Amino acid sequence: MNINYLASAKRTIEIEQAAISELFNRIDKNFETACDVMKACKGRVIVTGMGKSGHIANKIAATLASTGTPSFFVHPAEASHGDLGMITSNDVVLAISNSGNTTEIATIIPLIKRMGAPLICMTGNPKSTLALQADINIDISIKEEACPLGLAPTSSTTVTLVMGDALAVALLESRGFSEEDFAFSHPGGSLGKKLLLTVAEVMHTGDRIPTVEVGTSLSDGLMEISKKGLGLTAITDSSGQLIGLFTDGDLRRSIDNQINFKKTIIDQVMTINCITTTPNTLAAKALNIMELNKITSLLVTSDKNTVVGVVHMHDLLRAGLI
Repeated sequence: MNINYLASAKRTIEIEQAAISELFNRIDKNFETACDVMKACKGRVIVTGMGKSGHIANKIAATLASTGTPSFFVHPAEASHGDLGMITSNDVVLAISNSGNTTEIATIIPLIKRMGAPLICMTGNPKSTLALQADINIDISIKEEACPLGLAPTSSTTVTLVMGDALAVALLESRGFSEEDFAFSHPGGSLGKKLLLTVAEVMHTGDRIPTVEVGTSLSDGLMEISKKGLGLTAITDSSGQLIGLFTDGDLRRSIDNQINFKKTIIDQVMTINCITTTPNTLAAKALNIMELNKITSLLVTSDKNTVVGVVHMHDLLRAGLI
């Protein structure tokens, strides 16, 4: 049987796009009330669902948890065999079922109602058992599945996931959830590093900082650059105040100008208005400064303009920012 794969793919996308577009009309008072209930929750938002809805529910729970709404997934079948003890009266239950008549969820509804936990449902059938028993029902109905047999959950799972994202983002914004809050939920990932890692945590300090004082010969300055291997040296006065900078780029310009390296004082060829950063600057911002100015190293100075460190592009690479 010959199949036009491209036509099939485009048809699937068109059907699911249409299903998502129809969600605009579902953002009503029920959605708003659901957000209020979830935001006021003193415990956790317990998300549950069976089969493909369960996979989507698991992802929604993870998204809620990482965006400021404490949440976890409970399998409805396991709930009937002990896991119901994970749910308390302080929690809010978000139950997901396209049919709204999933047996495993229907079985635990009376127990959820008995303990007094608010029940929010996302169903594709507003007249279903689950929708009628819920305190709040969010309509996720669709006109058709993308599956031509109308059997495999496709459009329905896509719509459910999008509605779950809508809830998570609405709650995120209402809580004033910040980038820093997000980073604390992702300390081990690249996002956490970008949002939490500071220059102070990756910079070279102490004897590892290439530094010479004013009046130093250019040849001795080059020795310092070669010794420290960071492609530059800071030039300071006797009190440690930053006066200027000499880099590999300055070296190339000196060669082009046929400078006498032994007789020339480094002050005469240094860059005066050098680019610097501070220890508390985010490492990601330091990387941005380097990229914008096309440099590979950045001096780090204190609020008194003394050189306290230097950060190299390789340091940021090792830190996982690149």
